[in-house]
Amino acid sequence: MLDMPGRMDKIENQKIVCVAGPTGCGKTRLGVLLAKKFHGEIVSADSMQIYRGMRIGSAAPTEDEMDGIRHYMIGVADPWESWSAARYVETAVPLIDDILNRKKLPILVGGTGLWMEAAVKGEIFAPGYKDSPVRRELEDRLKSEGIEKLLRELSEIDPEAAARLHISDQKRIVRALEVWRETGMTITEHDKISKSRPNRYSAVWIGLRYRDREIQRERLNHRVDEMAKRGLLEEVRALIKISPPDATALQAIGYKELIPVLSGEKTLSDGLEEVKLRTRQYAKRQLTWFRRNRDINWIEWEDSQNFPEALRISTEILMEAGVCY
Repeated sequence: MLDMPGRMDKIENQKIVCVAGPTGCGKTRLGVLLAKKFHGEIVSADSMQIYRGMRIGSAAPTEDEMDGIRHYMIGVADPWESWSAARYVETAVPLIDDILNRKKLPILVGGTGLWMEAAVKGEIFAPGYKDSPVRRELEDRLKSEGIEKLLRELSEIDPEAAARLHISDQKRIVRALEVWRETGMTITEHDKISKSRPNRYSAVWIGLRYRDREIQRERLNHRVDEMAKRGLLEEVRALIKISPPDATALQAIGYKELIPVLSGEKTLSDGLEEVKLRTRQYAKRQLTWFRRNRDINWIEWEDSQNFPEALRISTEILMEAGVCY
C-alpha cells in the first residue's frame, strides 16, 4: 500500500500535466514537445508499455521519439507480472514527486485513464494482492461454496456494496470481502474516504482525438500495418518463448490475436485484421472513459496531426493554468 502522508503537505496541489486520449492519436509526440518547452519529464501511463519486450505492439516510444527527454514507467516489468492501478500508483507517485522536487514538470502521457486518474488523486488503495492468503482463501471458497453464499456474507457486512454488485461480478465481490478481512473497514467506507480526499496534484489535462471517426479508423489500421512491418510477429514469437501461457502480456491487443498465426491456426492477414478490429474497439472504449473527465481540454485533429498548432494551443492552456517552468 502506498505510504504518502509524510510528504502530502509538500507535494499536494503542485501542478502536473496529463496528455490523454485514445491509442494512435499522437500523445507521445505532443508530450515530448511539451517536455522540451516546459522543462519537463514524462511518466508513461500505459498498461502495456510497462512490460519489457513489447515495444512494437505497445507503441512504446523509441529513443528517437523520446528526443532526449527522460521517460519513466516504460519496460519496467516482466511480461508475466500482473499490474494494477494500485501498483502503478505506488511506483509512479514517487517518480512524479521526484520530478517536482527537482523543479521540473511531470507530464503523464498515456491512454490508461484509470491509472492516470488514480495517480493524480494519489489514491491509497485498500490492502490485498494476488495470491495473498486471504485472497486465496476467498477464491477457494468461491469454488467450493459458490458466489451466492459470498454475496450473502457481503450483504451482512456491507449492504450498500452488496446491493450495487451484480452476482456475476465475482471479482469485485471477492475484493469487497477481502478489504473487510484485511482492514476491518467495508469497501464502501474505504471508497467514501478516498473520494473525500483532495487530489494529490493539480492536473492540467490535454486530450487528443480525431474529429472524424473514419479518419481515426484509417490511421489505426495503418498503424497496425506499420507495426507488422517493424516486426510485430517476431516480437510475439519472442514473448511466447519467455512467458508462461497465462502471462498478462500475452492477453494484450496485438499479441493475443497473433499467437494463432504462429501455431498455424490462422493466416497472418486474418490475424492482423483482428488486431485492427480490437485496436479500433479499444480506442472507442478509451474515448468513452475520457469523455467522463470534464477537466480535459480537447484538441481535435482534422485529416492530419498538426503538432505545431497543438503545441500552440497546449501552451496557451498551460500558461493560463499557471504552469510556468
